[in-house]
Amino acid sequence: MARQQVRRQRNTINGWLVLDKPYGLTSNDALSRLKRILHPQKVGHAGTLDPRASGCLPIAFGEATKTVPFVMDGRKVYRFEVTWGAETSTDDTEGEVVATSDVRPDEPAIREVLPEFVGTIMQVPPIFSAIKVDGERAYDLAREGEEVELQARPIDVHRLDLVEMPDVNRAVFEAECGKGTYVRALARDLARRLDTCGHVTVLRRLLVGPFGEEDMVSLDELVEAAENLGEDGTYEDLVAEFILPVRESLEALVELPVSIEDAAKIRQGMPVLLRGRDAPLSCDAAYASHAGVPVALGAIEKGRFQPSRVFHL
Repeated sequence: MARQQVRRQRNTINGWLVLDKPYGLTSNDALSRLKRILHPQKVGHAGTLDPRASGCLPIAFGEATKTVPFVMDGRKVYRFEVTWGAETSTDDTEGEVVATSDVRPDEPAIREVLPEFVGTIMQVPPIFSAIKVDGERAYDLAREGEEVELQARPIDVHRLDLVEMPDVNRAVFEAECGKGTYVRALARDLARRLDTCGHVTVLRRLLVGPFGEEDMVSLDELVEAAENLGEDGTYEDLVAEFILPVRESLEALVELPVSIEDAAKIRQGMPVLLRGRDAPLSCDAAYASHAGVPVALGAIEKGRFQPSRVFHL
C-alpha cells in the first residue's frame, strides 16, 4: 500500500510581521523560514531587500496581503556606508572593480553637494537590477556578458544626510526616498559628483511605509519563541506576540468609520452613502472600518464609498 503523505495544517493568520532580515539572506529565503515556523495559509513580502542588505522587510499574512501595495508605495529610509576609491559593476561589494580613484572627499565637500541629490532627480538604475529590458531582467543580461543600457528615470529623495565619517575612506549616509530609488546608484552618482569613485559596503533599511525599527523582529527571536512554546503553547501565542494588525498598514489612507448596517452592505460589495457634515465627497484611496476593524478598501465617489476589496476579519 502506498504510503500516505500527511500534510501539515495551515494556520489562519491575518496581519503583519516586520522582519529584521539578516545580511546574506534573500527575501524569499527569509519568507521560507517564516513559513516553516508559522505555517500560514497565505503570505508575501512588501518589497524585496537585497541579500547583501539587512533590516526592515514587512511580511504580510492572510488578509494583510491585500494592503501590500500601500506599504510598498510608502517612503523608505536607508542607512548606508560608501567606501571611496573604487566603483564596481554592481555598485556594491558583489561586483568587480571597474574604476578607481585616489580622491577622498572631505566633510565640507560632501555636505556641499548633498542638496543636489534631494528632491525629484533623474537616476540611472544599476545594470545589476531587476528592471526588465525587452522582457529580460537586467541582471540576467549583465551576468551573461551582454551590454545593458538603462534609461534615467525620475525618483524622489526626500532627505539625504551625512551621518558620520569613520575614516578617510568611508562615509555613512541616511536617505529617505520614494519607490524605485536604488541606493547603490545614489552612492555611485554621489561619488562621481565628488570627482571620485565609490560603492556601497553596508546597507540597512530602517523603515518601509508605516513600519520602522521599533516594529522589527529577528529570525532568532521567532525561532526561540517557537522552540519555547512548550506542550501548552500554540501558534496563536506567536501571533499575539509578533503579528501586527492589518490596519497598521493603512495609516496613509482615509479611514471611514461606518455603522454595523453599512459594514454588512459593504461586505456584500454594495456602495454606501457617507453621512455627516464632514464626510468627504471624493477620494481615490480609502478604507471603511467598523469598531476599529477594517471592512474594505475602496474609493469615494460623489459622497459614496465604493468597495473594491473586502476584508474577511
